[in-house]
Amino acid sequence: MNFERTSVNSFTGRITLGTQVGYSDDVISENELINFIQEYQDMLIQEKNLFLSVCLSECKIILSGQVEPHLQLNFINYPKFSLRAEILREEIEAFAKALMERFSQNRIVVEFPEETVMLEQSKEIDPRINTKGIN
Repeated sequence: MNFERTSVNSFTGRITLGTQVGYSDDVISENELINFIQEYQDMLIQEKNLFLSVCLSECKIILSGQVEPHLQLNFINYPKFSLRAEILREEIEAFAKALMERFSQNRIVVEFPEETVMLEQSKEIDPRINTKGIN
């Protein structure tokens, strides 16, 4: 069997999205998120001829009284649709902002190998986090 090997410069990015709408008890369904991801991908393909592949997985963020289900969206420089690192960074951050708007997130974290970025709309903290003694 013959295989063609394709290699590109490595790049990774990750968005961690809380599954609660704002600080409410309303939950973002995985299907709702998948539909949004696919709509956003379709827009990128049509408007920029840009293919942004997403790997979706579940996790929990635990912080002093808070245990909140989250979904992680992982990105790589997929060799079939390779992009420059700067473009990937810009598009992933733009996507994070779109997720914040669509799912009423106050803050979201985007991780890159050399930098962790927090996008924040207000200084408000989830009331479930025990902040006693913190100034």
